[in-house]
Amino acid sequence: MSVLSRQSPEVRQYLLVTGNYWAFTLTDGALRMLVVLHFHALGYAPLQIAALFVFYEIFGVVTNLLGGYLGARLGLNRTMNVGLGLQVLALLMLAVPTAMLTIPWVMATQALSGIAKDLNKMSAKSSIKLLVPDAQQGTLYKWVAILTGSKNALKGVGFFLGGALLALLGFSGAVIAMAGMLALIWLASLVLLKKDMGKATAKPKFRELLSKSRAINILSGARLFLFGARDVWFVVALPVYLSTVFGWDFWQVGGFLAVWVIGYGAVQSLAPAITGITGKGRGHVPDGRAAFAWASLLAALPALMAIGLAAAWHVPVVLLGGLLVFGAVFAVNSSLHSYLIVSYAREDGVSLDVGFYYMSNAMGRLLGTVLSGWIFQAYGLVACLWVSCLFVLLAAMISVALPRHPVAAGAP
Repeated sequence: MSVLSRQSPEVRQYLLVTGNYWAFTLTDGALRMLVVLHFHALGYAPLQIAALFVFYEIFGVVTNLLGGYLGARLGLNRTMNVGLGLQVLALLMLAVPTAMLTIPWVMATQALSGIAKDLNKMSAKSSIKLLVPDAQQGTLYKWVAILTGSKNALKGVGFFLGGALLALLGFSGAVIAMAGMLALIWLASLVLLKKDMGKATAKPKFRELLSKSRAINILSGARLFLFGARDVWFVVALPVYLSTVFGWDFWQVGGFLAVWVIGYGAVQSLAPAITGITGKGRGHVPDGRAAFAWASLLAALPALMAIGLAAAWHVPVVLLGGLLVFGAVFAVNSSLHSYLIVSYAREDGVSLDVGFYYMSNAMGRLLGTVLSGWIFQAYGLVACLWVSCLFVLLAAMISVALPRHPVAAGAP
């Protein structure tokens, strides 16, 4: 607390927002692993377990749209704190006797958790816009990259945490422990987070939920296909393939995917250095040209993997090596998008624009999750990879229409 008090008000708020986001993300990743492991042990099939998370994604679409509106009217501190409170409630709802953990009950808890997660994420990403002056776009890019990358790295750590807590405390003990930890964070946030942060000066109308910015609409379309391209083979198809074809047990699958997510988050944090646009002596920041170039590079990877798998050419090397390269390039794409939305968003009512954009992100995840199960079951992993390639190409084509220079970067 003494270190926090010595920082500038902007840095203090950034650290508080980031700390909230980190704590939430740990519980989010741990809860996902807890549910998967526990219901796997109860005899649920992989696709049945995946179905438990459908409401998590569906409510993410709705929450991002309405959450941006609420953030502009009520303030981002309130939407962030509501998200933390709902996650505590969702965790406590799972601390019931096993006989009460029916599929509808668990789906309801996942719906609450999905609402909580997207309220928290929208609030955190929107807050950064308000804490960095518009003239400091390089700083904005780095702060957004650190926030985004650390979130995904901690989500991977959360996978490990969930498994460890399940082994040490059991399912009920694990969710109660996480609820208690997060409740303390929530109480601190209620006291320390700046009041009315992000509250629009003019009350937005409900009809303003849909963005009127051409740049944000285009970027949102690209984001939808980008995340659909990842989840169409990553969410269901890949874990089931590793289990059935490679013969990996659940711990091997979960451990590998956790390491992948941690590495993915680390690359996201390093995106400003990787793209070479915020180093010393470089006076420009990403624009639509960068988004198109990195999406075009990404599109080649699932296509090459599909060709290699179809030809049965060193399948483990093609799949696992390709997954690692795909994750690194995808992480740069995601980090670029996360910077561009914050840069394009208007400062007054920023959460409206950010919420609309992350609604598209959630729709892409939902589309990818549904297609992942259906296409893999009907046509196999190679077909999933070709659909992934198509989606990334669509994201690249849409990105062509993005502004070449963000207005905030000083373009005329």
